[in-house]
Amino acid sequence: MKKTIPFSLLFLGVLTFSQQIESFKTVLNDKISIRALQLYDNKVWYSGTDSKFGYIDLKKTENQRQITLSDKKLQFRTLAQNKKYFYAINIESPAYFFQINKKSLKYQIIHTDTAKTAFYDALSFSGKNGIALGDPYGKCMNIVTTSNSGKNWQTLPCGKLFEIGEGEAAFAASNTNIFIHDEEFWFVTGGKKSRQFYSYKMGEKLYGKEVHFVNGSSSTGIYSLDIDPSSRFGIAVGGDYTKQEANTNNIATTNNGGESWQIQASGENAGYMTCVRIKPGSKGKEIIAVGDRHISYSSDFGKTWKKISDEKGFYVCQWIDGNTVVVAGKNRVSLMKLTF
Repeated sequence: MKKTIPFSLLFLGVLTFSQQIESFKTVLNDKISIRALQLYDNKVWYSGTDSKFGYIDLKKTENQRQITLSDKKLQFRTLAQNKKYFYAINIESPAYFFQINKKSLKYQIIHTDTAKTAFYDALSFSGKNGIALGDPYGKCMNIVTTSNSGKNWQTLPCGKLFEIGEGEAAFAASNTNIFIHDEEFWFVTGGKKSRQFYSYKMGEKLYGKEVHFVNGSSSTGIYSLDIDPSSRFGIAVGGDYTKQEANTNNIATTNNGGESWQIQASGENAGYMTCVRIKPGSKGKEIIAVGDRHISYSSDFGKTWKKISDEKGFYVCQWIDGNTVVVAGKNRVSLMKLTF
């Protein structure tokens, strides 16, 4: 589906909002929209608009590098990695699957989707296994997988168990509406219907389950998902992009890997969210989420939420360590240190 603030002022403003934020530092200012992040080699890596791909060194944030993957000014909303490579796909047709060597940053196109309706929403890897999620081709979502680090890609044939409804699709919001672990993967949809899909063997068996989430129009539904494989806890967030303060039925959690979902904090959260991330090691107890108009935090498995910042224009988030989060979006990347 289809003014930069000085650090000193930003710091003072954030402290006014909440005692939970110790510091907030913008480390990249650029004319770019970023909706996908990865962490590797003590660096934050990003892809974005106008074919831009680059990194910010976390040890010395002025150490940065940015390259252009194409002269065509492609729009990237995906970024994934395995041991040797980064991977990125532009959103529109023709969709080019890029593979980028982590050491040399040399890149090549390893697959191309020339379908006129191609629109890729998210991409994720677990070892040699990868999954790319695109808007529907016919009755099913466009699901493309690889089991050999991208040498070959296969489009899953449409099956009755995972046919979608009219007006159902996915959101290219933060590259977080899919999650893969070994051969298991999950993805979520929105629109006129919100569902969670699950496969335990790279798509050989794929099942869909409706989540009683806010839906009914092309702007509503689940935008982001995160799973803790060890505990089988998961969380899905979203809402309505056109009504960002609406906060009814826009957060749901599971304790059994998606077999059942429970609505949380309905009417008691900051509204529309584009990205959610579980704190590593917390097994779902601690969670960070961003929307276009807020940053929120939960310390009880998503049951209650506290808005910790009114910062606007962030679409994607990622924990760096136990008390540091990187957020990115419109024209910037920032580091947020939390205190508990």
